[in-house]
Amino acid sequence: MKIQEEAKKHFKFNLIHEDKKTGARAGEIITPHGTIPTPVFMPVGTHATVKALQPKMLEDMDTKIILSNTYHLHLSPGSDLIKKAGGLHKYMAWPRPILTDSGGFQVFSLQGKSIKEEGAEFKDQEGKKVLLSPETSLEIQQNLGSDIMMAFDECIPYPANEKYVKTSIDRTHRWLGRCVEAWKNPQQALFGIIQGGIYEQYRKECVEAVTSFDLPGYAIGGVSVGEGPELMERIVKYTAPLMPKDKPRYVMGVGTPEDLITIWENGIDMSDCIIPTKYARGGTVFTFRGKIRIQHKNYRRDFFPLDPSLDDYVNKNFSRSYIKHLFDSNEILGAMLVTQHNISFYKTLAERARAAILEDRFFEFKEEFLANYKKD
Repeated sequence: MKIQEEAKKHFKFNLIHEDKKTGARAGEIITPHGTIPTPVFMPVGTHATVKALQPKMLEDMDTKIILSNTYHLHLSPGSDLIKKAGGLHKYMAWPRPILTDSGGFQVFSLQGKSIKEEGAEFKDQEGKKVLLSPETSLEIQQNLGSDIMMAFDECIPYPANEKYVKTSIDRTHRWLGRCVEAWKNPQQALFGIIQGGIYEQYRKECVEAVTSFDLPGYAIGGVSVGEGPELMERIVKYTAPLMPKDKPRYVMGVGTPEDLITIWENGIDMSDCIIPTKYARGGTVFTFRGKIRIQHKNYRRDFFPLDPSLDDYVNKNFSRSYIKHLFDSNEILGAMLVTQHNISFYKTLAERARAAILEDRFFEFKEEFLANYKKD
């Protein structure tokens, strides 16, 4: 039996409803470590931790899935060690689903990298040469034991000319074949990644090539790499309807609340980004009335919660004044509370979007959210 067929016993996607006025959809992803309602935003736990939070906090917030980073965990502490510890779930005390990226995006951001047929070569922190290939990426991810593994690809930079894009996607498709060959554990789902830059003909070519492997899910890669929100929306709007309806659709590395609304409207089920946690550590708070900078002097005597519309631990117990005081005093708790709040905001945004989809009112939900969500 092909590994793709065996994987169907362990990983399923149920499309529950499509909004009648838009392309938005609600579903559920069933994995060995739990069921994930969609659309879903995945907090990023790069080094096997979501910065500033204990895993138990994420559980208490009912976070369904987190993302960890193949490249960083390969460099430290090493996937062999994590395998010996019982896998990533046990190592980080996280019992729910985990998605691991392939390392392709991290390689894309490195200076002095070399992309060749064997894989991507770069230097680690000690100056030692490292080759990350489709086979090593899959080996690392299978050692980690994640529920969803991403195929190894080249994240195409922006801008890139057509010749570069064509050469890159052809190699990425050959790499995908090698990833499938290296995929041994059917309890781990392998997702393929659709590249193609900003060129519709290459996005279409990628969809056809990648979906021919009949994988458990597919992602749109190569967005949020500097092309701007308008081009990102055009790429997603064009590509998503070409993807299989009966498989999860994932846009990698997106993003802001406005971007999430955009991709959900176009039929995307999954997304991830460092924005809510990274911004939190700098004191930026996401609310349903827009972003606020908690260090601003106006919040010194503000005894309201960060977002009065949220009924979670942070908003039930702490005021803007107190959290500003924590940041002013350089107390770790400030970053912890805003991180917890921002993840709660993103989770609530996804839950409200899902409810609107199920009631065929996603367009109205989008319009109301954007009207209330005031940018800086």
